[in-house]
Amino acid sequence: MTALPRVLTIAGSDSGGGAGIQADLKTMLALGAHGMSVLTAVTAQNSVGVQGAWELPVEAVRAQYRSVVDDIGVQAVKTGMLGSSALVTAVAELLSDVAAPVVVDPVSVSKHGDRLLADDALDAVRTRLLPLATVATPNLDEVAQLTGIAVNDEPGMRRAAAHLLAYGPRWVLVKGGHLPGEAVDLLTDGSAEHWLCAPRHDNRHTHGTGCTLASAVAVGLARGLPVPDAVREAKEYVTAAIAAGFALGAGIGPVDHGWRLRARE
Repeated sequence: MTALPRVLTIAGSDSGGGAGIQADLKTMLALGAHGMSVLTAVTAQNSVGVQGAWELPVEAVRAQYRSVVDDIGVQAVKTGMLGSSALVTAVAELLSDVAAPVVVDPVSVSKHGDRLLADDALDAVRTRLLPLATVATPNLDEVAQLTGIAVNDEPGMRRAAAHLLAYGPRWVLVKGGHLPGEAVDLLTDGSAEHWLCAPRHDNRHTHGTGCTLASAVAVGLARGLPVPDAVREAKEYVTAAIAAGFALGAGIGPVDHGWRLRARE
């Protein structure tokens, strides 16, 4: 049997199952990878918001990471909700000698506007985590928090990407989904530019899009794809998952991570 790509997510739990660790593992399964997890926080979360969040101790995060990496090994790592400066720093230390590509999703605010990253952790993300990233995948809210640049158009995306690249990631994917019109993202390493366009679906059930996209990129990198190809395939997957997003609870439902399985049915 061909070994499955091994992908590790370091992120928080979403008890509603739409984002976080749950979305990461669903994406990895859907795309043919073996997903593994390091849990950083537990949230009480549903379709209408985050009712509570509890950070795990740094030693628990370190122990989970060493348990997986030292025995099983990884071919790509994705980071999501880290919460505090202490956790960002600890995760950066753990990843400093990993040979696998790293996808950094600098999660700071939930889909419902709930803060998931402490203000004093932003500098640790900039100086400790982003320099380790093979690809960083911020949305426009996260871009504004990390750079101070409010992006309103595609030229603004280019300026923000240049600012983010100065922190050290090899590639930056600035996600323009919050802008009007088509869903346009900019992937760049400072020399090559790839503008990725997709139709905007009239579907409010988009919980988990950022986690899903970053995890899909990590799977592509674990398979050995070049960064532009991994990102292009990930965007195609998440675009179809958004189109298939479904109502769940009283608020914003999740994207459908299993859309391919249902398409085959």
